Amino acid sequence: MNGAGTDRRPRSALTLAVLAVLAAAGVALLLSLGVWQVQRLAWKTALIERVEARLDAPAVPAPESDEWAAVTRESAEYRKVQVQGQFLNDKAVLTQAVTEQGAGFWVLTPLVAGDATYLINRGFVPAATRNDYTRPEGEQVVSGLLRITEPKGGFLRSNDPVADRWFSRDVAAIAQAQGLTNVAPFFIDAARSGDAAPVGGLTVVQFRNSHLSYALTWFALALGLAGVSVFVGWHEWRLRRDS
Repeated sequence: MNGAGTDRRPRSALTLAVLAVLAAAGVALLLSLGVWQVQRLAWKTALIERVEARLDAPAVPAPESDEWAAVTRESAEYRKVQVQGQFLNDKAVLTQAVTEQGAGFWVLTPLVAGDATYLINRGFVPAATRNDYTRPEGEQVVSGLLRITEPKGGFLRSNDPVADRWFSRDVAAIAQAQGLTNVAPFFIDAARSGDAAPVGGLTVVQFRNSHLSYALTWFALALGLAGVSVFVGWHEWRLRRDS
């Protein structure tokens, strides 16, 4: 007695052509996604190596105003820098933060160095004691990591300069709100110095790199779809041969 599967008539040529086109398009799409993930893997690997090299290098003077135009995420982020000047403690702003120490705020204080101003992320303060932190006077030397500005706001939250509510470290907006001039287009995450608030050195330098697993997944799906397509074609060929 023949099984129900062997009684099926072969699909029409038009149906097989449509299925073949859809299968080829699907395989091509899956392969392109896999290739894209391989490219992303190369980019992410290079990024991690570049940042690690900067973290291992000694601190250099923070870029001066004639160098600011060349400062980009690719060329300078997470570079160790050092700058000397005086804090404008009355111009500090607090931006919301979530750290390993809990929820609270970053203390961003302008530092005047010659004719330039640098926005320094001095560190973290808890929400309950947001105004209880040191305010150094006189000449200060600050070492830390160069960070790229974070415009507009945080996730689903826009900065509100009028209400002095900040959800991201938007250098240009903070500078405008505080009446600062000649401000560097980046900020500096200060290194930790002592136990007094604000607590510095909490920059998280960690990059998720799952692109290899994503690439293998897309390639496996492409191989599976190709295999199913070949099986269907072989089965249709057998039906035509037997009929």
